[in-house]
Amino acid sequence: MIAEALGADPARVERVVDRLRGTARTVATAESLTAGLVSAVLTDVAGASDVVRGGLVVYATDLKELLAGVDSELLAERGAVHPQVAAQLAAGARAACGADWGIGLTGVAGPDPQDGVAPGTVHVGFAGPDTARVWTAQLDGDRHAVRAAAVRVALEHFEELLR
Repeated sequence: MIAEALGADPARVERVVDRLRGTARTVATAESLTAGLVSAVLTDVAGASDVVRGGLVVYATDLKELLAGVDSELLAERGAVHPQVAAQLAAGARAACGADWGIGLTGVAGPDPQDGVAPGTVHVGFAGPDTARVWTAQLDGDRHAVRAAAVRVALEHFEELLR
């Protein structure tokens, strides 16, 4: 499983998919830092097509605005790695894919800073039926480790929100 390759708990991923299915809810992602890894992990579970609507890979800054609807002034003023960007990515994924939940991820995998933001900085946004949340984490390791940890953080927090 892809989850195992990223160090994520496959049982957690299955619980997330099962919880969405049990509540008749769907999810979509808008991923920058992780470039589709959260969607890949979710869709690795049999039956995920019942709950995963789709995902946007918005690695380039202009695509955050064009595809996910992130405010251009926010991007110009704050840069692509900001908590509000993660929140807007989540809302944009939800709207663009017609999902009940949206998950948005942005951050710096490194090795160099981006727009003055340190490597390992990750923002994960969630937009749901009655919820809008953003978590920020400072993760350690090389590019692979930061991206893998960002997937784990997103899944952990999403599972919490679904409870």
